[in-house]
Amino acid sequence: MPDTGITEERLNGAAIVLKALQEQGVDVIFGYPGGSVLPIYDELFKQNSIRHVLVRHEQGAVHAAEGYARSTGKVGVVLVTSGPGATNAVTGLMDALMDSIPVVCLTGQVPTHLIGNDAFQEADTTGITRPCTKHNYLVKDVDQLARTVHEAFFVAKSGRPGPVVIDLPKDVVMALGTYTEAPKTSAPSKQHTAYKPRVVPDRAAVEAAVELMRNSKRPVFYTGGGVINSGTRASELLRELVKLTGFPITSTLMGLGAFPAADEQWLGMLGMHGLYEANLAMFHCDVMINIGARFDDRVTGNLKFFSPNSKKIHVDIDPSSINKNVIVDIPVLGDCAHVLEEMIKIWKEKGGSKVEAKAHKTWWRQIEEWRARDCLKFEQKGKIIKPQYAIQRLYELTKNRKTFITTEVGQHQMWAAQFYRFEEPNRWLTSGGLGTMGYGLPAAVGAQMANPDALVVDIAGEASILMNIQELSTAVQFRLPVKIFIINNQYMGMVRQWQELLHGGRYSESYTDALPDFVKLAEAYHCAGLRVSDPDKLDDTIKEMMSINKPVIVDVLVDQKENCFPMIPSGKAHNEMILSAEDTTKKVITGEGLALV
Repeated sequence: MPDTGITEERLNGAAIVLKALQEQGVDVIFGYPGGSVLPIYDELFKQNSIRHVLVRHEQGAVHAAEGYARSTGKVGVVLVTSGPGATNAVTGLMDALMDSIPVVCLTGQVPTHLIGNDAFQEADTTGITRPCTKHNYLVKDVDQLARTVHEAFFVAKSGRPGPVVIDLPKDVVMALGTYTEAPKTSAPSKQHTAYKPRVVPDRAAVEAAVELMRNSKRPVFYTGGGVINSGTRASELLRELVKLTGFPITSTLMGLGAFPAADEQWLGMLGMHGLYEANLAMFHCDVMINIGARFDDRVTGNLKFFSPNSKKIHVDIDPSSINKNVIVDIPVLGDCAHVLEEMIKIWKEKGGSKVEAKAHKTWWRQIEEWRARDCLKFEQKGKIIKPQYAIQRLYELTKNRKTFITTEVGQHQMWAAQFYRFEEPNRWLTSGGLGTMGYGLPAAVGAQMANPDALVVDIAGEASILMNIQELSTAVQFRLPVKIFIINNQYMGMVRQWQELLHGGRYSESYTDALPDFVKLAEAYHCAGLRVSDPDKLDDTIKEMMSINKPVIVDVLVDQKENCFPMIPSGKAHNEMILSAEDTTKKVITGEGLALV
């Protein structure tokens, strides 16, 4: 037989799984035991190189793995049992798929001879997870186990990242088999998948894109989470290109931090609750350079009126994203870092955009006029804390530390995106595509595990935090000093806002009438609990929160009536923004718009 350079070793299936994970550089697994995965847990007991974090719910395990992955750029790993263990993980898997987070989820399965017999704790895991994973496997041959694990990591982190499930029948993880080392190169071996995402772009496509950029009069960069997923090098190259061109730049919710918020060329976040200047620049531009974003409906508004007079360049590693929602003029298929590197090289070769310098000055003057509207302006007065003020003060008091921010989903999430300013990638962890309530606390657990020296704060709503509050017990057990900063308005805030603006103020089931005492709840979990309702005491409360070296819940009682603006009404174009509560009377929302919420 030919020498493949791959050595083999005989082990039981569970040991093969652990050895493969070790070879992939895994140091943490987030999981919950059950009958079908006990052989793997037995092997975990025998070793010390991989730490297992016992979560309190399998959904929390996947969100924690997402937080770990998003904050490090590595693959997050999950281990759950068969049946309900696997189905409980589905929400997290879908969340990771929508937001392109690399996760490998190991699920237990009943023995192979019982599959299809409705055995105890049996579920068709591969069938159930097919729509919510990048790829999945049912391993029936122990000799294929190591190769499958290695391949799963390659698939999860290559191209557009995403979750991969490996379903493991109990008899397979107990059988003796051959261990196969990972290929020596980053590309899969012949035994591995044929999945080969295009990383290096076509030079002709990049040249066409740069030529369009050079001749633009009103250009704008539209950047997304793909830049962050590409690695820190991509963010560095993006900053270099933006400085070379002098163009304005906007970021999606998932792209925050790829470009520094303090830079004058950054127009802020765009989209449904994006900034006025960012959305108007997108609408009125003549050349839009999309790098690593997917023309999501929360960004485009009504597609019929999306940036109608612009030429569009779309850089993406996922060919299925090109022309999916918006037809573009120049598609560039490739990894963001490679494309940006090539763009910079060609831009320098071509001599930049000196021809249109005068037009660019006019464009920037127009942008400054839009900026002057100060669309995030709010007034903190009296003795009621404005939610914007709470997050603004949190930012000011934590910005000079190594801080990671996670969020739940709702108004507090949008206020966090607007008022917490990110200068670096991988510091902002939120659920964008799926909008999963309950994401923030377990994601904070994962981020804190990966960054033990950092400050990790979950900016939460009082409704969302209850979705996975049990993970506070995980944080306590593993001495993870995560901070939960609750923006408490006693409502499902975004639901209430939509009911006010779209449904005549009929607040159907959006008021939370039986909330726990969060301070006592924290104490019940052996954490610290703080409460603040006076704006004058907010800073001292935040400082006290940071000084406590264990999990803390801070219950911030805020204005119940405050809404999140700016806002693009559903069904409207992205230039038809509501800037304040007083502005709502000017925007008529149609039945079509209601259907799009």
